[in-house]
Amino acid sequence: MHLHDRIIPYLKTADLYHLARLNSQWFWVDEPLLKAFIERWRPEMHTFHMPFGECSITLQDVAYQLGLPIDGEPVSGCLTEFENLMEHGKPAWVWFCELFGELPLQSKVKQMTVCYTWFHERFRVLPADATDETVRIYARAYILMLLSSQLFADKNANRVHLRWLPYLASLDDLGRYNWGSAALAWLRPSGFDVFGFHLASRWATFLLRNDPGDQRSVSARLSLDRLRVHDESHLVIALSFSGLC
Repeated sequence: MHLHDRIIPYLKTADLYHLARLNSQWFWVDEPLLKAFIERWRPEMHTFHMPFGECSITLQDVAYQLGLPIDGEPVSGCLTEFENLMEHGKPAWVWFCELFGELPLQSKVKQMTVCYTWFHERFRVLPADATDETVRIYARAYILMLLSSQLFADKNANRVHLRWLPYLASLDDLGRYNWGSAALAWLRPSGFDVFGFHLASRWATFLLRNDPGDQRSVSARLSLDRLRVHDESHLVIALSFSGLC
């Protein structure tokens, strides 16, 4: 969406102007570069495996590269039943109509999301004679797109979720939030903090009383021959549990 001059003051107030400039001028998807990084990603460690060691995205990276604030009030809320937490229990679509002046076509709506195309078609061009209130509506639309497509993107590649409505209700208060920490936390995979089996369990097998040890030795040698660098830590853990280290 075009970055209109009259929207910029609201982005500066929200501490999102630098990110908006990146989005407007320098951001593009470099798929080969992304693929190369994905191949080096270790989800169990939440790090990239590089020749010199492990590295990950830090809060300092978010602050310096995206220009986002890393202090202030936390960006929090409920991702599923967020509507129950809205002001005075106000229905989401009622609030949407108040903030954007109208409701999208039903064909553009799916549960609590709205197609990107509706925002592009409705708010891409700011009228030259727009009133201050109209500018605020367009600023909300731009910020909502910025949050949904840049900072907090998900697999809904073409939809905007209404969970951000409580933040857009007061544009003057957006600058008090810690957007940097929220963006970094959003990168954490779901279920990462849920307890499960240790990595060593992938080496564990149920042994029968008449276990053919020789055959398993051959299988173990084959597994070791197929090991790659990113499997070394798993092996050390497995050996520790086996009493070999």
